[in-house]
Amino acid sequence: MSLTRKAVAGADRLVVKVGSSALTTAGAGLDSARLDALVDAIADRIERGSQLVLVSSGAIGAGLAPLALGKRPRDLATQQAAASVGQLALAHAYAESFGRYALTVGQVLLTADDVVRRAHYRNAQRTFSRLLALGAVPVVNENDTVATEEIRFGDNDRLAALVAHLIGADALVLLSDVDGLYDGDPRDGATRKITEVSGESDVDGITVKMSSSGLGTGGMVSKLAAARTAAAAGIPVLLAAADEAAKALSTADVGTAFAAADSRLSARRFWLGYAAGVTGRLQLDNGAVAAVVKRRRSLLAAGITGVDGDFQAGDVVELVDPAQRVIGRGVVNFDATELPDLIGRSSHELPPEQRREVVHADDLVPLRR
Repeated sequence: MSLTRKAVAGADRLVVKVGSSALTTAGAGLDSARLDALVDAIADRIERGSQLVLVSSGAIGAGLAPLALGKRPRDLATQQAAASVGQLALAHAYAESFGRYALTVGQVLLTADDVVRRAHYRNAQRTFSRLLALGAVPVVNENDTVATEEIRFGDNDRLAALVAHLIGADALVLLSDVDGLYDGDPRDGATRKITEVSGESDVDGITVKMSSSGLGTGGMVSKLAAARTAAAAGIPVLLAAADEAAKALSTADVGTAFAAADSRLSARRFWLGYAAGVTGRLQLDNGAVAAVVKRRRSLLAAGITGVDGDFQAGDVVELVDPAQRVIGRGVVNFDATELPDLIGRSSHELPPEQRREVVHADDLVPLRR
């Protein structure tokens, strides 16, 4: 067994995410047998001494049948209406199922603001810490009832990765209707399942598609992104099928395992790299990319080739290479209106009051290695 799988199997605190397609069926709503099987596996893990947070999709799917909706609605208002009904049904189902093991459930509904804003982020940390200390099982979902297109996470896979870092989890388990990561469409017999991912090079060039499910929103695209996010932050990840939850949460000898980076990012650097809202982007030349990514240097005006967005000093911006790939994020020290006159110029060419880093190394998180 790989060291990554041993880490997942032995984690004292972990986050488990389950997708809509693993809990609900179109037209019939919640599948109680599937939900009970998931709870059985989680309860067994808790009985063996682990603390566990469950990030569960399924609120909108659970609300379809009670509202006589034949399929997932496309418009936001109807999605929110379905979520308001479904969240209650989902919470009740979990409370009943965990009650079979005398386990108490605490519902936690989050919006993007709760992890983007530092004050909200710290408050969420305290809430999770207290729930776990009291022996409860936090069940987390995006607050679809009030989330808008501007503030929604977009999928619960990303939410799970953010929660895993927020609570200091030792591992993240992503459960879905697919039994691992493939190098192509898993329905194609010629594709190969990738069982171990030790770094970015193992998944470079892999093409994955968005969800084909009528109930979910993420698909393998969001799961791969979430696994990369958590692994880069120092958290090992296991991607497995929901019907193999018992093995995933015991021996961890199923699915695809993503090795964690050697060091874990601090809460602030993780927030900066993966949770904070982005208001613009800076385009870098190859020399600046090497300085930022390989040598962990500050970004200077001389290495910038273009500016996009409407941001102010103190905002978070993306840093992109000449191929438009995001290679980092950082807190910018200039307004967007100031930078066009500065880009490409060496520090000695600038007025004294402008001879400062565009993004200081202490406020910069590289996202490629």
